[in-house]
Amino acid sequence: MTPQVVMSGMRPTGPLHLGHWEGALQSWLRLQESARCHFSIVDWHALTTEYQDPSRIRGAIREVLLDWLSVGIDPEKSVVYLQSAVKEIAELNLLLGMLTPLGWLERVPTFKEQQLQLADRDINQYGFLGYPLLMTVDIVVMKADTVPVGEDQVFHLELAREIVRRFNGLYGDCFPEPQPFLTPIPKLPGVDGRKMSKSYGNAIYLSDDAAAVAEKIRPMVTDVRRKRRSDPGVPEDCPVFALHRAYSRADEIAMIDCECRKAGIGCIDCKKILIADVNGFLEPFRQRRRRYEAMAVADILAAGNRCAAERAAATLAQVRALMKI
Repeated sequence: MTPQVVMSGMRPTGPLHLGHWEGALQSWLRLQESARCHFSIVDWHALTTEYQDPSRIRGAIREVLLDWLSVGIDPEKSVVYLQSAVKEIAELNLLLGMLTPLGWLERVPTFKEQQLQLADRDINQYGFLGYPLLMTVDIVVMKADTVPVGEDQVFHLELAREIVRRFNGLYGDCFPEPQPFLTPIPKLPGVDGRKMSKSYGNAIYLSDDAAAVAEKIRPMVTDVRRKRRSDPGVPEDCPVFALHRAYSRADEIAMIDCECRKAGIGCIDCKKILIADVNGFLEPFRQRRRRYEAMAVADILAAGNRCAAERAAATLAQVRALMKI
């Protein structure tokens, strides 16, 4: 059987956290064992919201790359590249923009949602409106047939499929219709009980050292019923327990579930166990990261850029031929 061709990417807007692991990276690791994977650091996408101060993007590119390498994304198995290094993406974005109806972009649900969520920024720009098209180009320029997405992102992929059908119908078969590879929607709480997010400042990062993890977990909010050590709790209402479910051993989870309900364990001791377990989970990432930090990771990215550009150039040549331009 022909292996799947996978494409996915992340914006370089800061270090990655446990939510990125749960929602994307662990799925990427599975896919790279059997598929032809293309993982892009999409710095042009970052400009849609960071255009007023893009100076931080360059440093974030290296951080994202190190985070990927630290969790096990293997440049010998997957093509790892920088979006802006593949100039064919910009040309194909222009060409597909000529045939993409404006209404298709305006109806993307996240367009208005993010305008509300990012009300402190001026994002009423052409680039922000057009980012779903650029996302489509990222996919089709690699001739990807599989895209890892959460259920909340399926609409974006359907738009990509519509654009593919429109191009293929107008000019001839060129692009496969990309299919979703559904990934888990992260349900990890941050250290303040809200959804884990960089923008909330409540994340445990993949690059955090042991001391940083402990410093973040110790003051975490717990079940509000446990005002005193002797008060019983309800573990399913406790953000600390939610992290235990993700990173602690089954016997520890069962013990904490039982003992919390009868006040047999206090929140401080419960958090000590979680600190040890989260640090145990992150330690292999830290060790791998230290090895890569000592290497010229820019060379790894440059090699991926060349490979991605070659594939994109072949796609663009076919597009030009079909469009007779």
